[in-house]
Amino acid sequence: MELKTAIQQRTSVRIFSNEKVPVPDLKEMVRLAGLAPSVNNYQPWKYIAIINKEVLNQMAELVAKKISELPLKKTVASKNILTQVTWFSTFFKDAPAVLALIVEPYETVLENGVDLTHEEINKIRNYPDIQSAGASIQNLLLSAVDMGYAACWLSGPMFAKSEIEAILGIKSPSSLLAFIAVGKPRSQPRPKEKPNLADSLVIIE
Repeated sequence: MELKTAIQQRTSVRIFSNEKVPVPDLKEMVRLAGLAPSVNNYQPWKYIAIINKEVLNQMAELVAKKISELPLKKTVASKNILTQVTWFSTFFKDAPAVLALIVEPYETVLENGVDLTHEEINKIRNYPDIQSAGASIQNLLLSAVDMGYAACWLSGPMFAKSEIEAILGIKSPSSLLAFIAVGKPRSQPRPKEKPNLADSLVIIE
């Protein structure tokens, strides 16, 4: 598949068939994800693939519990909103595979030359480690499409971040950043119409 085609066909899919994703395919997606650019070429990431249904259900239950404990506004729609957010944050339990992205703090030579902490430098540079992780996830999403799969990038499960880290054995300084649900779509996905970003392009000559 051409890159342009993969980009145009990529869309967030949340309902999958029961077909399993072979481990070699997951490894290939992760290999391609690791070819993304990263700050100082530090590659501050690794992935964990979860295909065990009991573990996925346990994580989803923790996420749902955390969301249920959020303080609600006194509006008619608040409960419906919470129900919707819960589903969007826990549907991963029904995916054939979930890839968890783990990151660790990158090392920058600037810390040895200026009197600023790592956190201060990271903030000034607008969190290049997070930007790097986003590039890796995009590589993975496009790779999934190219290989005939569908995927969805999730941040909702981070409501139970510390609890999920404990289940997955993630210890400091590593940190859980995001989930990507992967599988064969139950029906043919239709990419959503999006505005042509080129129409709002500002050119400074």
